[in-house]
Amino acid sequence: MFGIGFAELMVVAFVAILVFGPDRLPDVARQAAVLVRRGRALANNVRDELRSELGPEYADLELTDLDPRRFVARQVREAMLEADAAESAREPSPRLGAGELPPYDLDAT
Repeated sequence: MFGIGFAELMVVAFVAILVFGPDRLPDVARQAAVLVRRGRALANNVRDELRSELGPEYADLELTDLDPRRFVARQVREAMLEADAAESAREPSPRLGAGELPPYDLDAT
């Protein structure tokens, strides 16, 4: 849950009890839950609107896909897979025989 362990959660709960008091804490927790629910509904609506506007080719669009880091990582991963596929499809270079010298191009050096 957000990278928070049990100990950190207990510290947050303790501070919340100190700040809000045991009387107001249930109301604050209820309001926080409503806020999280509304935020989640808003994010789902935005995602659904993007999917409908972009068309069927983006039917599997998730909001996390719009994160620049994930987007770039996915593009690099796809490019590497394409390069690997092209490399495996290429014919292997011919092997040199015993005592045979590799080709040498004076214009290239």
